[in-house]
Amino acid sequence: MLSVTAAARTHFPFVPHLRHSAALRRKPSISHCRFPLRSSSSIRMSSSDSHSNSNQIIEHIVLFKVKPETDPYAVNAMITNLNGLSSLDPVLHISAGPVSRCRSNSLTFTHMLHSRYRTKTDLTAYSEHPAHVSVVSTYIKPIIEDIMAVDWVAEDFSRPADVPPGEKFPSIEQLTAGENFSPGRAKGFSIGSIAVFKGMKELEELDSESELANEQKDKVREFLDGVLVLDYAVAASVQTASV
Repeated sequence: MLSVTAAARTHFPFVPHLRHSAALRRKPSISHCRFPLRSSSSIRMSSSDSHSNSNQIIEHIVLFKVKPETDPYAVNAMITNLNGLSSLDPVLHISAGPVSRCRSNSLTFTHMLHSRYRTKTDLTAYSEHPAHVSVVSTYIKPIIEDIMAVDWVAEDFSRPADVPPGEKFPSIEQLTAGENFSPGRAKGFSIGSIAVFKGMKELEELDSESELANEQKDKVREFLDGVLVLDYAVAASVQTASV
């Protein structure tokens, strides 16, 4: 189970954030910790992979809003063909499917793609690969009315991933966060993060800890312009690859 969040901010915080997050930067000023689920020594962010190391990955999130009148067959074809891109050499992991929950009134995305790459160069190779270009033009563009994408570098990440639970929220099995380096389709959001849970039960357990979660959010609320949260269930066939 993935939980995805997008956050809009006034300042530029250092953000190990719950779920997937992206933040809007109005001015590049101070650093501040947003939703610190783990110690800074355990979770680190980066805006560049110029000092590439074997334990870093590139996180790639794409959110889609499918047109309401779309034939379910066309939607399934989009999902199937996106997941089929797992055979491409640059791809470490890819999973696409419907969003379980979108906690936003203005950005109501219906589907999500999450994929991982070793370097930014690999992400570019994937994006420019003829198979990917064909899927986008044939199965995605004809049926969507909105799209958003966020990319970031996650450091201290090894495959297979074995990330210990968060200090404050032990239901989180894996957490990555970083500054978005692809602003073109990010709708102004500038931070991305993903939290991985075993299943819906663990996600609901986290949601039930509202007092502790709100305590963390209150520390940085003044620095944020808005937050977008999405939950996404990873299909069983790709669950191992994602965690």
